[in-house]
Amino acid sequence: MENHVSSSVIGNPRAPYQTALAKACGTVAHDSTVGSPSLPNYLGATAGTTFGIGDDDSPRSHVLTADNLFRQVRLAGGTERSYEESMPANCSLTASGPYAVKHNPAAYFAGDGDRAACLADDVPLGTPASGNLADDLANDSLPTFSFVTPNLCNDTHDCSVATGDTWLRTWIPKILSSPAYLSGNTAVMLVYDEYTPVPNVFVTPSTPVGAVMTGAANHYALLRATEQMLGIGSLLGSAATAADLRAALNM
Repeated sequence: MENHVSSSVIGNPRAPYQTALAKACGTVAHDSTVGSPSLPNYLGATAGTTFGIGDDDSPRSHVLTADNLFRQVRLAGGTERSYEESMPANCSLTASGPYAVKHNPAAYFAGDGDRAACLADDVPLGTPASGNLADDLANDSLPTFSFVTPNLCNDTHDCSVATGDTWLRTWIPKILSSPAYLSGNTAVMLVYDEYTPVPNVFVTPSTPVGAVMTGAANHYALLRATEQMLGIGSLLGSAATAADLRAALNM
C-alpha cells in the first residue's frame, strides 16, 4: 500500500477494515521507511539495501544484479510469484495506466536468472473472481513467497484511504479463508511503503490478538522477518542487523 502515516489509516473511520484487522492481529507502532520516494522502500524490503537510489525511475535506469529475496527463495528450492494489479503483461518494465513499475521490485533485478524468473512469475493480479491470485488461492497453489501489489488507485496512491480499505476488505478475507492460510503455515504482511510511521498489520495464526511491537523497526526488519519465516539462513544487507519482528509478534 502507499503514502500514508499510520494515524491516517489505523483508527481512521474511512479505514474500518484495516483498523479492525490491526486490533485482531499484530502491528508495529514505530515502523519507518528506509528511503524516499517509493522505489527505495520496495528495494529495501526485498534486497536489504536501497542501492543509493533516490528516485522512481524504471528498471531500464536501474539494472540491479545483486542478490535479492526472490532469488533467495528460488535458490533455497522454493517458488516465488509477484501479483501486480493492472500490469498489462508479465514482468512489464514500464508504467502503464494505473500499473506502476516502481511498485514492482522483482522487475528491477536482472542477475543470476532474475529476468527469466520475472518473465515467468511476475504476473498480472487478476480479479477477486478469477485470475492468477484468485486461482492460486482456490487451487491451493500459492508459491512459497508471494508479493501482491495493488494498482495506483487501490493502493491509495491516487485514490482515497476508503478505496484502499475496500480493496483490502475484498482480497484479504479470500487469503485468510484459503487452504494455504487455514493450513497454519502462511503469514500475511500488510505494509505501506511510506510515510513514517508506516501503517502495517501482521496476520499469522500464532500472533496474539492485538499484539503491538513498541520498539523501532523499518522495511529492513520486514525483510528479516520474511527471510526467517521462509527458513533462509543468510540475511540480506541491513536485514542482518534489523529489529526482530518475528520474535516481537510471535510469527
